[in-house]
This record gives sequence, structure tokens and C-alpha cells, in this order.
Amino acid sequence: MPGNSARRGSVKRTGKGNPTAGSGGRVRRGLEGKGPTPKAKDREGHVAYQRRQKAQRGERAQKSTQKSRHQRGGDEAEWIAGRNAVVEALRAQVPVTTVYVAEGADRDGRLREAFAMAADRGIALLEVSRNELDRLTSGAVHQGLAAKAPAYTYAHPDDLVDRATQAGEPPLIVALDSVTDPRNLGAVIRSAAGFGAHGVLVPERRAAGMTASAWKTSAGAAARIPVARATNLVRSLKAYQAAGCMVVGLDREGAVSLPDLDLADLPLVVVVGSEGKGLSRLVAETCDQLVYIPMTGGLESLNAGVAASVALYAVAQRRAEQSVT
Repeated sequence: MPGNSARRGSVKRTGKGNPTAGSGGRVRRGLEGKGPTPKAKDREGHVAYQRRQKAQRGERAQKSTQKSRHQRGGDEAEWIAGRNAVVEALRAQVPVTTVYVAEGADRDGRLREAFAMAADRGIALLEVSRNELDRLTSGAVHQGLAAKAPAYTYAHPDDLVDRATQAGEPPLIVALDSVTDPRNLGAVIRSAAGFGAHGVLVPERRAAGMTASAWKTSAGAAARIPVARATNLVRSLKAYQAAGCMVVGLDREGAVSLPDLDLADLPLVVVVGSEGKGLSRLVAETCDQLVYIPMTGGLESLNAGVAASVALYAVAQRRAEQSVT
């Protein structure tokens, strides 16, 4: 019926009682103001905003790299794969957190020994599928047994001097320059612990770190003596010099024989280079004195672990003599 607004398709022409019609209703929201214009640094598309974001990222990066008293060795844990490797790691007191065994793995003597040591130390023991163990160890030959060790927590270089101060002793620190074999690092740690050193310093790059291999070679000494990591070895050596330490480098071209070293009873940093290249140029120039180990039979050099042991023994003997007199 004409004029019946209730029929389907009809349109109500008046705006009365219809708040959505006309500029006073539906369009009103579009006419409303949006408040004051944001500052340029708060507008995403503006150059000032981009500069602000970049500055904030730089601040966060700076805070994350500021000197801390402890530094993580890496973001990822280390996997030890294979029955012999896991048993040796457990025997050497490597700080394993979990032992994984594949379902259906043969229970031989090594497996039973691993289970017993894990139980004695309260280490978690998990049984997983062989495919899962393959995935966890990235396809390594695990023989049905693997262990997970957390990333090593390195000390800060300053901690080594603080440790000597707390003990009331002149600092004795071993620094390694470009030593890339973790077994050499483990041997140095073992000698450092045995001859009274207060810690070992390693560079962050192009050098061996605290892996399971280093732990095993140290024969448990890594649990008793701190290992610090330096972002820049030369800078850390200069910081030790500023703290009153004499820095001595082992070099076959050195001017002083190790037995004639008069600095042994002073605060001392002994720097050991790699067997092949020895000390790097900048490290050698930073040393207060270069010392050589006298040898016979035409032997030109010793590996880092042996050289550090000989030097630390000589220093320990000299300090013992000074304490008696």
C-alpha cells in the first residue's frame, strides 16, 4: 500500500527519529577532530621517529654489551654424543644436566655405568626415540646415548684479580693467545689450578672455549678455577698492567731465560701463545718482558699446555723460595 513505511523496500524520507541519516548522524563521527597532532618523533612515517627508534636500539645493544661480572659461553647447550664420550664426560665431572638414552638401546657396561653416575649426581635421565635423539644431536653417531651440558659461564677478567686480592696473594694469571685446541686449554687450566694461579684468560674470538673436551682434559680443575673471556686480549692485558701486574710473554726469542725471571714473586700475568705462531705481534708488544724456556736437543717449541705448566712451576718455585726467606 502506498505510504506504508513498513513494507519491504520502503525508505523513510524524514530525518526525525533517524540518527543515522544526514550529517548530524552517520557523518558526525567523520567531522569530529582527532585531537592534537602527535610530535614528529611519535609519528611512524616521520624521519624523527626513525631516528628515535634507531637510538633506542643502540641503547639496548650498549646495555647488553656492558661489562658484566659473568658472561655466558653461548646461547646453546653443548651435546656430547656416544657411549664412551658420555661416560668420560661424567667421570670428568663435566656439568651435565641431562642424559638421554634411545629406546631399545643395548644395556652394556658403559650404559649401566652412565646410568649409575647420573643417578649418583642427581642428573636427569630421559628415554627418547632414536629419531628424536638423532634430531637433538644433529645426526651425530650417538650409539643410543647422549648428554646435554649447559653453556659455560665465564668470569670477567677483573674477577681474577679480585680473587687474588681476597686470598691476600699477589695475582698470578695465565692468558692464552690464539690457542685453538680445547685440550690445550684444559691442560692449562689443570696446571693453573695445581700451581696456585688465580685464573685463566682466553680471547673471545679465534680461541678455544670451555667445551666438554676442555672440561675432560682439565680433570675436574675447571670446577675449581675460573676461566675469564676477553673481548680484546690486548686491552685486558693493559688493564692488568694498570692494576699493577707485570705481563710476561713466553717467546723463544725472548731476552730473559725463565729461570732468571725476577718478576715471579710480583703480581704476574703469564701469556702463552700458540705452538705454531707463538704470540701475536700486538700481544708481544704489550708484554713488559718476553721470556724463553731453555731447551736442549734442538727442540724449538712446546705446545701451549706444556709451556704453561713449565712456566707456572718455575713461578711457583720462586714464590715458595721468597716466602721462606
